[in-house]
Amino acid sequence: MNLNLNLNNLNPGKLLVNTSLFTFVVLFALKLDKTIHCDWNIIFLPLYIWKAIVLIGGFIGILVFCKYPHYRNGADPDSYIQFKAMLISLSLHMILLMFEILVCDNLIYGRHFWLVCFSPIIFGSIASIRACVWSVKHDRSFELELFLAVNALQFISLPLKLDNFVNWNWEVVFVPMWIVVCLCLVSCIYNIIFCGIIMRTPEISMQQKKSALHNAIGNTCSVVPLLCFQVIIADKLDQTIKMNYIFVFSPLLLALLSLIILSFCAKGGNKWWFGIRKNFYQFILSFLPFLQEYGNISYRPESNQSNSYNAENGQTVPLDYDEDHLEERRGHKKINENFKPVVAINNIYSPD
Repeated sequence: MNLNLNLNNLNPGKLLVNTSLFTFVVLFALKLDKTIHCDWNIIFLPLYIWKAIVLIGGFIGILVFCKYPHYRNGADPDSYIQFKAMLISLSLHMILLMFEILVCDNLIYGRHFWLVCFSPIIFGSIASIRACVWSVKHDRSFELELFLAVNALQFISLPLKLDNFVNWNWEVVFVPMWIVVCLCLVSCIYNIIFCGIIMRTPEISMQQKKSALHNAIGNTCSVVPLLCFQVIIADKLDQTIKMNYIFVFSPLLLALLSLIILSFCAKGGNKWWFGIRKNFYQFILSFLPFLQEYGNISYRPESNQSNSYNAENGQTVPLDYDEDHLEERRGHKKINENFKPVVAINNIYSPD
C-alpha cells in the first residue's frame, strides 16, 4: 500500500458518486424485497447526502471565486474554465435532486404522473448535450453530462411505460439503454485488443502499458456486469424469472464496486469545489499535516520467511539473528576482505 500514490491518484468526486449510488442500490433492492420497512426518504438518503455535499462545495467555491477578483478578470484562464465547469456540474446536480425528490414523493403518495417526475431529468438530458459540446471545446471531462445526454430517450420511454401510456414489454422499453450498452461493449472490446497490442510492443514504456491494462480491466469490470444487469432486470420486470431484487441488482453492485476501486486511480477533479484551488492531494496534506509523515512510506507484503533489511550493507538478514551474530557476520566479512589473495595482472602486450 502506497499512501502517497493512492492519495495523488484519488478522484474524490467519483468516489463520492459511486459510493452513494452503491449504498442507494443496496437499500433500494432490500426495500423492494421487503427485507427492510423504512421510509422511502431513508432509501434516498445516500443520494441526498451526495447532492448536499455538492451544493455546499459549489456554494463555497462561488464565495471564494467572488473573493478573488483577478480570477474574474481573466488573469488565470484555466481556473476560470474550471469554475464554469463547476457551475455546469452544480446545475445538473440540482436538476437530479429535483428529479429524486419528485420520484421519492411519488413513491410515498403516488399523486403525480411519472412523466411529471421525469420532466426535470429530461430537461437535464437536453441541456447536457450543450454541456458536452462546451466540454469538448474546452478540453474538459464530461462523464455525468454524457450519461444524461445519451440516455435522453430512455428517460422518456420509462415514464410512458410506468404511466401505462404504452403497452410495450420491458425489453422494448430498454432499447435505448441496449444501444448505449452495446456501444460501450464495442469500446470495451477495442480497449482489450488495444491493450494486447500495447503489451506486446517493446517500444512502449511500462507506465503506458499499466495505463492501458487498467483501462481494459476497468471497462470490462463495469460494462459486462451492466449488460448482465440489464438482461436480468428486463426478464424480472416481464415476470419471466423469479428472483429477489438483491440478486437482480448484484451485477449492478459489482459494476459500482469496480468503479469505486477505479476512483482511487482516476486522476483529475475540479479544483474549485469547496474553493480549495489546488490538487486534492495537496489540500489533504496541508489540512492534515500528520499525513505528511506517512505520505512517503510504502508497505509491501513480506515473503514467507521473516527477513529484515540491513540498510548499511544492503543485505537481508533473518529476524531471529541477534546483534552478536550480526557483528560476527560483519567481522567475518571484513576478515575475508582483508585476506583476499593478490593476483598479478598479466598484460598481453608485455614481452615474453
